[in-house]
Amino acid sequence: MTVTAPSPALRRPDGSPLRVLVVDDEQMLTDLLSMALRMEGWEVRTAASGFQALQAARDFDPDAMVLDIMMPDLDGMAVLQRLRQSGNDVPVLFLTAKDAVSDRVAGLTAGGDDYVTKPFSLEEVVARLRGLMRRAGTALASDAEPILRVGDLSLNEDSHEVERAGEQIELTATEFELLRYLMRNQRRVVSKAQILDRVWNYDFGGRSSVVELYISYLRKKIDQGREPLIHTVRGVGYMIKAPQ
Repeated sequence: MTVTAPSPALRRPDGSPLRVLVVDDEQMLTDLLSMALRMEGWEVRTAASGFQALQAARDFDPDAMVLDIMMPDLDGMAVLQRLRQSGNDVPVLFLTAKDAVSDRVAGLTAGGDDYVTKPFSLEEVVARLRGLMRRAGTALASDAEPILRVGDLSLNEDSHEVERAGEQIELTATEFELLRYLMRNQRRVVSKAQILDRVWNYDFGGRSSVVELYISYLRKKIDQGREPLIHTVRGVGYMIKAPQ
């Protein structure tokens, strides 16, 4: 059995697990995020409202917070404002269905550190949180470089830089997430259904043709004119592996 190479483990400077507070009134979403974050070895606490979030922030002392903007009592902007007024500078990743530029600007202006819109991939949220906590100095890694490698291809999960044989490759956000998922599962076949689930959305109802389309985009950028790294396993899915 092939084991996926994990990203460098992040912990507090004292070696204890990082703490993340997830705030959203959709229980299925908080359950999914909690599962993904605990797989990183982090401690997770959840809150379903703005007032619960403020209490949990005081009790739990999180190293980062995933904060939904639209909530029934106190919205995410108001929660963040109260946190900042109390001197709490915890890194905040806003999570919301809103995707207008004005909403993003408002969230970041209010003191938020990053912004992810629904639908999202769980791996993207994890990667964003890793970057936030690294930059805030609250997290240390056992390996200083958060880089995935397959042959002469490298992907930096924090800076989102991708290179092959020293040549930088520009990818869209979706192409980057797809490549990261393949590289995290190198030498392992992943199905179209798995890719749809992890790259596009946890409940994405799209067709497998979108996976074929984005695989073709990646091949043009990663493999064209070079020895192929991305392989099709007919009737099963796709795999990325270094040449033998």
